[in-house]
Amino acid sequence: MLFVVPTPIGNLGDLTLRAREVLESADVIAAEDTRHSGILMQHHGIGRPLVSFHEHNEAMRTAELLERLLAGATVALITDAGTPSISDPGVRLVRACAEAGLAYTVLPGPCAVITALVGSGLDTDAFYFGGFLPVKSGQRQAEIAAAVSRNATSIFYESPHRLLKSLATLAEAAPARLVCVARELTKKFEEYRRGQPAALVAHYMAHPPKGEICLLVEGADAAARRAKLAARQAAPA
Repeated sequence: MLFVVPTPIGNLGDLTLRAREVLESADVIAAEDTRHSGILMQHHGIGRPLVSFHEHNEAMRTAELLERLLAGATVALITDAGTPSISDPGVRLVRACAEAGLAYTVLPGPCAVITALVGSGLDTDAFYFGGFLPVKSGQRQAEIAAAVSRNATSIFYESPHRLLKSLATLAEAAPARLVCVARELTKKFEEYRRGQPAALVAHYMAHPPKGEICLLVEGADAAARRAKLAARQAAPA
């Protein structure tokens, strides 16, 4: 059976009891980076065999793991951090199991997208996750323009080296829109910084960002409600 197992996004203590039990009993653990995952295994005293499962060998490894699953093996799939398949390898193996009629299950657990959404203070009733923002400026501008017009909170992964460019694009497209930079989640220097894009540009120009980043953009409908409320509060009695 295949177990899709979320792993901590920063704090090694966030591995669930069930996840640990599955990893301890697996015949093999398929890991995005065996060296990185080895640190987690050592921290929790888990000594099961690890095999690499990343974007460059995913097709080959899926066929190998499928054979082991057909033979009755227990396979645990993990990624470097968070839930497999969310901007990480995994979907190919799950799809292969589904198509072959093999049993699989997905454990609940850490996910940077959901952690960032809850911590942002932005609307959570509807949201859009766009993965990593495009590297090319034109594609990034188009993605940000779509986020600005969307009636839902938009969430993206972003590189610290491109964060300022994305915030500057937001400042031009929607200067009054609330955005949140969720950085280094669950780690020592965890940060949720909210504000209008220009203010965040100024902050991160003075304090260059580091680490893993989620960029969240307030939805158009929420921004409109907030503007109406501000106008009513500012109106003379």
